[in-house]
Amino acid sequence: MIQTKNVFDVSEATFQQEVIERSRETTVVVDFWAPWCGPCRMLGPVLERLANEPASNFVLAKINVDQNPSISQQFQVRSIPAVKAFRAGRLVGGFVGAQPEPQVRAFIRQVAPTATDSVQQNGQQLLAEGKWAAAEAAFRSVLQQGSNPAARLGLAQALLRQGKGCEAEGLLRDFPASPEYADAERLQPLARYLCAAAGGQIDGAGDLGQLYLQAAAQLSRSDYSGALYNLLAIVRQDKQYHQGEPKFVMLALFALLGEQDAMAQAYRQQLASALF
Repeated sequence: MIQTKNVFDVSEATFQQEVIERSRETTVVVDFWAPWCGPCRMLGPVLERLANEPASNFVLAKINVDQNPSISQQFQVRSIPAVKAFRAGRLVGGFVGAQPEPQVRAFIRQVAPTATDSVQQNGQQLLAEGKWAAAEAAFRSVLQQGSNPAARLGLAQALLRQGKGCEAEGLLRDFPASPEYADAERLQPLARYLCAAAGGQIDGAGDLGQLYLQAAAQLSRSDYSGALYNLLAIVRQDKQYHQGEPKFVMLALFALLGEQDAMAQAYRQQLASALF
């Protein structure tokens, strides 16, 4: 190991100052290791390389467990390599054993979020709080830094919550392969529906057509209960209306509201009864 400003050895004598106190200013990741440990020699260089990257936002403290048994006992290190992260003077995470670099990077992102990560997390919190415009601004800020599927999905959700279907449709179309891909697919029928309504492309002829237009207007002003009521009424009268589109819009709306939403749960059961 070559010591740098971001990678350094610590001991029992320096642990309090170099790890606990220093973690009040930046995240400190501690690598508990020993010279005889083969997996340690695999993991150590990965941690050191990540700590020395130009955009690194953590420092790496290396502690030899053979030379510092008291610290190892204090933090219940029974197997090595063991990695523990400290922030704001406290333990915030850790793992045991050699891990591949992608998993190590994911762990670092969790315990040492970048400024972009923090904005992304703030956007998700704003979504949960129902602050759609603020969430939109947060996700746009993240996407200005580059491609980010999670922020792209979050922005689409914030836009749909505000009835902005056309822009949401553009974000959801050709969505990149990612863990968020399936969620983006589920939301597409709702985005297309709102965009078509905004463009005057929905045929409002007849009683069902009027209900379909009314549901779109209700969605645009976040009247989800009214929209679901009218969409369900259409399905009950004609399951194949507009090639079954009302059903898919309802399913997309359930996805937007979330699995735990009581209204979504109730209407999901009613939709199932109407279909079967």
